[in-house]
Amino acid sequence: MYELFKNLAKWLTSGSQWAGPDGIAHRLAEHLQYSLLATLIAAAIGLPLGLLIGHTGKGAFIAINLASFGRALPTVGLVVLVFLAGGLSMLPVYVALVALAVPAIVTNTYAGMTAVDPDVRDAARGQGMRGHQVLFQVELPLALPLVMTGLRLALIQVVATATIAAYVSFGGLGRYVFDGLAQRDLVQVLGGAVLVAVVAVVLDLLLSTLQRFLFRHRTA
Repeated sequence: MYELFKNLAKWLTSGSQWAGPDGIAHRLAEHLQYSLLATLIAAAIGLPLGLLIGHTGKGAFIAINLASFGRALPTVGLVVLVFLAGGLSMLPVYVALVALAVPAIVTNTYAGMTAVDPDVRDAARGQGMRGHQVLFQVELPLALPLVMTGLRLALIQVVATATIAAYVSFGGLGRYVFDGLAQRDLVQVLGGAVLVAVVAVVLDLLLSTLQRFLFRHRTA
């Protein structure tokens, strides 16, 4: 075990391991690209849906069922299914990652909207605000902490799952996991897993710190 971790440390700190198209720096950039793009697409889908459901109060069952769907989603199975239908491309990976991220965004956005005090909504309408004004000037600002929590959770889930890009022969940190398994290189497998975990933890810490800073004046 000691020898394994010694070799892992050597693998992670070797200068040659960080350089070139197969180096950690390049694989990390690929991994972040996949993750950020998938999360942005999921946000473009999930935020309007969550805001609409929370604002109108209609279709709440969608938000509730999406949470269960997200937990039960067979990500690798979805990648294989889209891969068989659409061929070799990044499309199956993005479809799976977006499908994974949307439920967290929708459910947290919906939860943030429903947490807004109804008296605040009524007061806004009493001042002559129209529906869209109530949504964007009253409800959304109050719901924003939970909305951001949903985006943070979605991004972390996507980062942890973006290793599946290597499953269909693309890049990212998952390349080390799948190549290591194929080569029976335990150090490489463990190195890839450690890198993914570190990236997820660092992003979570950064985003949670940013969230606390932005809403530091709000009471719990």
